[in-house]
Amino acid sequence: MICRAVLSSLILASAVPLFGQNPVPAAPAAPAAPAPTWETQKQARTYLLGIPAPRGQIVDRNGSPLAQSRVSYNLAIAFPTPLNFSDHDVINFAKDQIVRAQVILGRQIPLSANGANSIEGALKHYKNRGIIPYVIAQDLRPAELELIKRAKSENLILQPVYQRFYPNGSMAGHVIGYAGRTGRRQDGPLENNELLWPDAEGREGLEQTFNDQLQGKLGQYNISFDATGKKASEQISIPPQPGYNVVTTLDARVQRLCEESLAKSCRRGAIVILDPNTGDILGLASWPTINPNAFIPKISDEAYKALNDDKDIPLYPRAFRASYPPGSTFKVFVGMAALQSGKVKIDDEYNCPASLEIGNLSFRNWKRDGSGSLNFADALTQSCNTWFYQVGMKIGSRPIIDYAQKVGLGMKTGIPLNAETEGRIPTDEYMLKNYKRRLLNGDVANLSIGQGDTLVSPLQMAQAMGVVGNGGTFYQTRLVQQVQSIDGQIVTAYDVRVRGQIELDKEVLAELHKAMVQVVESGAGTAHKAQVSGVHVAGKTGTAQWGPKSHERTAAWFAGFAPADKPKYAFAALYESDSAGSDVHGGTVSAPLIGRVLRELFKEEPKESKGKTRKRRKAVVDEEDVPVRRAEPVQPN
Repeated sequence: MICRAVLSSLILASAVPLFGQNPVPAAPAAPAAPAPTWETQKQARTYLLGIPAPRGQIVDRNGSPLAQSRVSYNLAIAFPTPLNFSDHDVINFAKDQIVRAQVILGRQIPLSANGANSIEGALKHYKNRGIIPYVIAQDLRPAELELIKRAKSENLILQPVYQRFYPNGSMAGHVIGYAGRTGRRQDGPLENNELLWPDAEGREGLEQTFNDQLQGKLGQYNISFDATGKKASEQISIPPQPGYNVVTTLDARVQRLCEESLAKSCRRGAIVILDPNTGDILGLASWPTINPNAFIPKISDEAYKALNDDKDIPLYPRAFRASYPPGSTFKVFVGMAALQSGKVKIDDEYNCPASLEIGNLSFRNWKRDGSGSLNFADALTQSCNTWFYQVGMKIGSRPIIDYAQKVGLGMKTGIPLNAETEGRIPTDEYMLKNYKRRLLNGDVANLSIGQGDTLVSPLQMAQAMGVVGNGGTFYQTRLVQQVQSIDGQIVTAYDVRVRGQIELDKEVLAELHKAMVQVVESGAGTAHKAQVSGVHVAGKTGTAQWGPKSHERTAAWFAGFAPADKPKYAFAALYESDSAGSDVHGGTVSAPLIGRVLRELFKEEPKESKGKTRKRRKAVVDEEDVPVRRAEPVQPN
């Protein structure tokens, strides 16, 4: 249920004065108003002005607010009516009020040399729209509000406006996005139906996608003036109606755990956690993130430049807008294709040499020494590249591409966020377009270990692992559950739905799960740092080179699901290294990211912290799949 405790503060009741009282000040003295003649009768008029509505809330799946509207107070100068000041009087009056405001607040009120927020701006405002207040300070702090109220200044008034607010700061900043002002402060002649202050519109994330639903309906404010130009009345004739609320699938606790894990040990990366039984995204975290509050009401040019120039690119939502070579995590889908096609049996063994000659190039394993003959489960556990080269070429590219696409790789998930990456699964059509030839054995070898031209986003990887975890049901990945009216009625529902079904033999599925558990729990496995006491975690590490050769980095992965027998969570963690260093691997940097989150979610302590300290069995090395440099495609023998 959406929390409605804040609603009473979000509706500007007619009792709340927008413009305050406007008595004629003692100094400078306004000249006596002449008796009205037919020329001055035109000053008798009523303005109908629009009141921007408070935007609806964005909340998590439990109703916890992620984005809200609040009442903010601006400090403004209220000019006395009728508007009979000379230019000299206006400037002196404005200067006097600004000085008084600075004394009351105990701080400077910065004014531009010219332009909107300046003495010259005040003069222009007076001539064109002096019947409404001239704002000199925005969004006063609570203590400042009290100072202004106690001062009881007749011409310094508090103007209540609606302001967007993100109560969790930077949490889920890329997903929520932010709402910015629709335009600059108006300074031309005041016209009917004009807004009292600039409205807000979504600029990124869900704020942008659901802008129409969140916006609400404008209210109406009436101001009447008599024939002398003196204000006769003012009232809110139509209160603004808040916008609809957007209920996401996010779980604030899961999202927070993901971001805390990234913040602890990751400079750049992403974690995605979803429910494999519904397709609901529970956590969609990119690191570094942004704080949407920094954009409210408007981010300064200096602050935006700092974000834009940051080498870690905090404005870039890596979880769904970036794609990376998946490395050895892709071997899960190669194994699925090989076993389900029947061309490779569960107990079939292939040799795992240190290298394999394909055409005139040598494709090597991550280990310098071979591992002998291995079946699928052992090959996945040890992540033997040369085993997968052979199997990939045996079954051909078509089954690998088919099963990769069946789990959603190489296509957008369809979440309602702009610029989601499509990723890429290289096909013959892609190769013909870009390389003027079809896939060759060297290409298939690279594809079989998730390198070459293959690209996957962290969101796509978590989605695919969800399909493997639940037994082959491809649920439509969902970020928004529904849109609700202010009284809780459902306006639009986005129901759980099945996007596809992969027919997997029970034996094949069981072998996939067994092999992925071995990756985490076996002595030859590589993801020990993702272990959770009392829970079998199924996963696969991956390490791949990524980026232009002049600035090549390592993309380190850990992806899977837990518990292995009846998954509640499917996940993917991606760690971007600074450079292609040998010290960054999926098992050493990405598995711990997920391990920390899962241990909290399952409320279990790590094994070594219970009772007598127990050493985890160490793999042959900390990581199985030291990145293999991409070999250029070669002609077959």
